[in-house]
Amino acid sequence: MNVAQILKHKGRRIVAVRPGESIADAARVLNREGIGAVLARDPSGKVVGIMSERDVVRTLAQQGDRALGMSVAECMTRDVVFCSPHDSIDRVMSMMTARRFRHLPVQDRGELVGIISIGDVVKQRIEETEMEAQALRQYIATG
Repeated sequence: MNVAQILKHKGRRIVAVRPGESIADAARVLNREGIGAVLARDPSGKVVGIMSERDVVRTLAQQGDRALGMSVAECMTRDVVFCSPHDSIDRVMSMMTARRFRHLPVQDRGELVGIISIGDVVKQRIEETEMEAQALRQYIATG
């Protein structure tokens, strides 16, 4: 199983904001869309950062009420890590665990094609494990 299969099931919709938007506005986007992270893209569409709920909470803890008026650029993670549609589920799960992030944009030949979350990865891994278990039960039952 690979990332392309996750995108096939969940879709390739990408939610993004501009780096100059306020954290409050970006938080509204997170809430409205029911997502945990949003990409920050410049006017040309290039990904310049990712802002997660964790980034918002960290900035609120450090800046207090002032944080809501700050820009996404002041809060976001700038060192964005990408994966490929061809990466295995095990590889991205390991990457997300080791680097302690829960959202991973997907690029194919330099083009942004989607974003996955650790929840998407775990769901896919569970489905894969259930299919393997069912196949083993069927093999045992039929000899």
